[in-house]
Amino acid sequence: MAIQVVEIEEFIKLSLKYPVLDVRSPGEYQHAHIPNAYCVALFDDHERAIVGTIYKRQSREDAIKKGLEFFGKKMLKIVEDVEEINVKLKDKNNKTVLIHCWRGGMRSAGVGWLLDLYGFKVMSLKGGYKSFRNWTINTLAKPFPFKIIGGYTGSGKTEILQELKTKFNHFTIDLEGIARHKGSAFGAIGQKEQPSQEMFENVLTFELFKIISNEIYNSRPVIFIEDESQRIGTLNIPQDFWVNLRTCQTIFLEIPFSERLQYITKHYGKLDRSQLAAAITRIQKRLGGLETKQSLGHLLDENYESCFEILLKYYDKLYNKAIERKVEIMKDVVRVQCDHVDCGTNTSKILSKTIDE
Repeated sequence: MAIQVVEIEEFIKLSLKYPVLDVRSPGEYQHAHIPNAYCVALFDDHERAIVGTIYKRQSREDAIKKGLEFFGKKMLKIVEDVEEINVKLKDKNNKTVLIHCWRGGMRSAGVGWLLDLYGFKVMSLKGGYKSFRNWTINTLAKPFPFKIIGGYTGSGKTEILQELKTKFNHFTIDLEGIARHKGSAFGAIGQKEQPSQEMFENVLTFELFKIISNEIYNSRPVIFIEDESQRIGTLNIPQDFWVNLRTCQTIFLEIPFSERLQYITKHYGKLDRSQLAAAITRIQKRLGGLETKQSLGHLLDENYESCFEILLKYYDKLYNKAIERKVEIMKDVVRVQCDHVDCGTNTSKILSKTIDE
């Protein structure tokens, strides 16, 4: 058999069926990778640095010789690692693998040769991970038919996205889930560490690709997404993608303040008090000295409702300012009146106002 070189679009489609082997170093993989890819590194970070230095200072041939020295000791383990991946995927008889390095060069060629020799059908990504990144950037610049779920803090927008996906089988993108952050000063509490900016973009693009590749999308090209600030924690929504969002229809949930306060108190009152206090302290310059002191005092007394009442008023003001900045381009806004923060009822109202009208 011979190693088959495939273009990025075909590679991504195949990645939904076959395992992807990222043979770059662990450091490169950890920073960002193709979603669902497995790290099967040809060189560790130290070895990669050595080979790279020899390539720059001596010659390509000397670098290859040094690389072969490292590679020879790892051949058996690489084959066994790939077999173990198939066992994890419950497909131990699979003999097709996808492979890539940084630019589709020597590292993928070396591991590809080994796996081909062993009996795997190997398909290598033309241009390597670099071509994937170009595809990601180009994809995020394209217009998508989003419907944006908007509303003040405490409206239960994330739960509505989940309801739309699981109960009504609509396509959704959960930006906060991908970013591992709830979007406010309190958004990191209880979350895993945020991904790198590059990895955030990779996962977002991959989720979009899975949607537009679904045959149902052709007959129902609608993607629901939550209204967000351009910055989510330490991450930024890519500019072209952000501009596209601002031109899409916004479905704004109108829910009474008292109902949203009950919702926030119920959900955020369970969080660690020291982390809540630290988050309040971080926004004290914008919140104000008196409001900061009062909210921290209520938190210390475990009077969560009074604490969150102060904070919710602050975030409502922020949201109003954001709307004022966006008002000129928010030309298509559908307002949905809701009596309570009720995921099922409010989701049905959204669909009756938008999809069924």
